[in-house]
Amino acid sequence: MSSEILSVLEYMEKEKGIPRADMISTIANALKTAAQKGVNSGQELKIDINPKNGQLHAWAVMKVVDSVSNPRTEIHVEKAQAVKPGALIGEMIDREIEPSTLGRIAAQTARQAVMQRLRQFEKDRIYDDFKDQIGNIVTGTVRRRERNDIFIDLGKAEAVMPGKEQVPGEEYQPGDRIRCILLEIESTPRGPEIILSRASQKFVRRLFELEVTEIADGTVKIEAFAREPGYRTKIAVTSKDQKVDPVGACVGARGARVKTIVRELNGEKIDIVKYYADPREMIIEAFKPAVPREIIIDEKNHRVVLKVATDDLAIAIGRKGQNARLTSRLIGWRLDIEEFKAAGDNPEQTAADLLVKTFVFDPAIALRLVRMGITSPAAFEGVAAEDLTGGGFTAEEAQEIIARVAG
Repeated sequence: MSSEILSVLEYMEKEKGIPRADMISTIANALKTAAQKGVNSGQELKIDINPKNGQLHAWAVMKVVDSVSNPRTEIHVEKAQAVKPGALIGEMIDREIEPSTLGRIAAQTARQAVMQRLRQFEKDRIYDDFKDQIGNIVTGTVRRRERNDIFIDLGKAEAVMPGKEQVPGEEYQPGDRIRCILLEIESTPRGPEIILSRASQKFVRRLFELEVTEIADGTVKIEAFAREPGYRTKIAVTSKDQKVDPVGACVGARGARVKTIVRELNGEKIDIVKYYADPREMIIEAFKPAVPREIIIDEKNHRVVLKVATDDLAIAIGRKGQNARLTSRLIGWRLDIEEFKAAGDNPEQTAADLLVKTFVFDPAIALRLVRMGITSPAAFEGVAAEDLTGGGFTAEEAQEIIARVAG
């Protein structure tokens, strides 16, 4: 048995990196626990394993008495003195026993303990290897897809990219190389699970930090960020150095820096604008080349009404309201975009016409939406079917409206 133990200790130490003392403690405790529950039930045991040769020694802890009532835990004083000269009644002595008497179950338990410790060590190693990489970009190989999750081999461990962290439209096959951000490490009953993401805005932010040295060294700072994965990202940047143009630094010479990031994101559009603390200036900057004709700011409700000329309306709103939504998130204010009309025009009809133009609504439906308070495409942000049914629409009408807005 000593040769088996020694080979286990050497393998665990050299191949797996588990310290020999750790494995000795694991094996000894497993043997002791199993033996005390099995053939050696009721005995107090001590077990020692020599770290150099794997030799196993076992002792039963017994009480010295003059009349033995329980031979498992007591020893007569005469026999005790043979084991330990001068032993006295009431004293506890260690009586060596043959390891083979520990039983077959104890040996099996020890093997199970070794395998369990190995699995636990592997889990701990995964956490230790990757805990400092949270927030960094990692590269791996796609292994398989299960349901909507993609499993990725990172070399030392396997990670998962859940469906919600994937970019719509991106498809990966087993064997493909993929770059993601290590989002977090979750604790599960099976051990630590590494969660990756390509949909998180942290992924794009980290790409900019890697590509733009001015962001990495703190000269340029990303002040605000908004993203719709796979479609468009908007960032607002500032510079601590007046000599450094923050937008130019992010774009790079002939757009080289931002093009590299766009390629990594498979063509996702990226808008980079200069950041202003004043919401009015920020709106003017974010909507270029569209020029607002009137900006109404409601400080109390944190809301902005933006009026633009008819020719600029499509640019300001963007495809299915995308530009308006992203700009709203970028500045952190609720944003409504309306067509600028001279005095005397019907604002209600103007807002309805805008909804019809953007989402191809029935004019009557659009007018009902405007009277309900949804006066622009951006106003659909956060609106659910239940909100529409509560405003007088039927369930079928509500579902069709939501589908058109989302489509």
